[in-house]
Amino acid sequence: MSRRHAIWAVLSVAALLIMMATTGAQAATLLTDDFEDGNATGWTTSGGTWALASDGSGVYRQSGTSSDARALAGTATWTDYAVQARVKPTAFSGSNRFAAVLARVQSSTSYYYLALRSNNTVELKRLDSGSSTTLDTASVSVSAGTWYTLRLEVAGTALRGYVNGALLTEAADTRWSGGRVGVATFYTAANFDDVQVTTEVTTPPSSSGPPTSEPPAQPNVADGWAAVNAWGQNGTSGGAGGATVTVTSASAFLSAIAQSGPLTVRVQGMLTLPGPMHDVTSDKTIVGVGSGSGLTGGGLNVGLAIDDDITAPPANAVHNVIIRNLNFRGWPDDAINVQMFSHHVWIDHNTWTTGSDGGVDIKRGSSYVTVSYNHADGTDKNMLLGHDDDNGAQDIGRLKVTYHHNWFDGTEQRNPRVRFGDQVHVYNNHYNDTGNYGVASTENAGVIVEGNSFENVEDPFHLGEGDSGNGRLVARNNCFVNSGTGQTGGGVPAVTYSYTAQPCAQVKATVTAQAGVGRI
Repeated sequence: MSRRHAIWAVLSVAALLIMMATTGAQAATLLTDDFEDGNATGWTTSGGTWALASDGSGVYRQSGTSSDARALAGTATWTDYAVQARVKPTAFSGSNRFAAVLARVQSSTSYYYLALRSNNTVELKRLDSGSSTTLDTASVSVSAGTWYTLRLEVAGTALRGYVNGALLTEAADTRWSGGRVGVATFYTAANFDDVQVTTEVTTPPSSSGPPTSEPPAQPNVADGWAAVNAWGQNGTSGGAGGATVTVTSASAFLSAIAQSGPLTVRVQGMLTLPGPMHDVTSDKTIVGVGSGSGLTGGGLNVGLAIDDDITAPPANAVHNVIIRNLNFRGWPDDAINVQMFSHHVWIDHNTWTTGSDGGVDIKRGSSYVTVSYNHADGTDKNMLLGHDDDNGAQDIGRLKVTYHHNWFDGTEQRNPRVRFGDQVHVYNNHYNDTGNYGVASTENAGVIVEGNSFENVEDPFHLGEGDSGNGRLVARNNCFVNSGTGQTGGGVPAVTYSYTAQPCAQVKATVTAQAGVGRI
């Protein structure tokens, strides 16, 4: 039979078992249609204007631009498969319109879909009873009159979207385990050709930390970039191996954090510091006692004095510092500042409420830092990574920071704002009611935004900010509730450490229950 012919594969269970036994479970073709046979048998349509047409070869054309439209095929018993089609948008009516392929279709209002949008994005989405959720998004050039090959794979809970053979979106979702296939448009005219459904799906790699349904155990040791062996330091242990002191006054606290050598400093109660910043030396753990301990009136500086002439990590850079379980209030400069090539710093389970500048600023070549399980409660200039567009000499190739399981609760901006940092990993954080924006990637920074939960956030992430040039940003497996979908662009290498990401749908519950003081 010619390739240019509709082939509908109806496989009995017995036939499929025979095929698997004799071919080693090779991929089966469930459906192919190239629309050369002059009919659209097997397709059911809703909305739009559908007809067979010619565009160099036979195509299935949807010519309406005044509504959404779908054409469905296949059977409800199909489970794990890949649906692929060549798609040519021919006209967009308005902005942010799309053409799509559909998988695991339950009805005309419930399915997964991979949408090629007129705003130069591709989105992996779930439509559930007419309510859409963006699972992942990526940038791709889209123009009317151009053919694109869209491929949507569904295997177990794994969903993966390809454009022209490149994997651009992926997510995990448990809503549906099987269903029909389809093609669709939204206020868009488009031609569809060479539709194919096979049981061949790609096994997702595990090195990047596949999503899991289990809430992660809160770490009692540093993870992320702070756990990486680099710059002469293997992991972040803070004051381990040294003495432990409990301080109840500002003077005792300032004396303890200035000592040389490993030391664990337990902060008992709220200590009022003189402003603005106070130096922390290497090999220190600073931890609050209970849920009511912390610092007010001043902040902590982890780093040597500023020196623009130093452009490589010095041997005496401050390193191996842990700051956990502290309330920060009323700081006049920064709550925590990490600078001058400081490395292996773990900032975990703290709460910021009021202050005049940054909650956590990391700059001037500092690297191998993890910021985790913190609660930023209504702060403005929240987390800055890289302080100036002209500081590339110190920052390029450095500023490697992991931000995970933080609660950005009604914050304004800089969650984080990144300059130059590469392989900055922002994953499994919860953002709600953000005033200005969530994440900004600027000055050729490379940021991975993965598995986060955005709720009531108009601008979750974008490229460039103010006078700063664009960075690179890859987004995957994020959830958006009453939120925008963000701006992506460029490529970012995978992080080199192991981690396990939660599905974004579980992040809000985990983070709001576990982030902040009193929860370790």
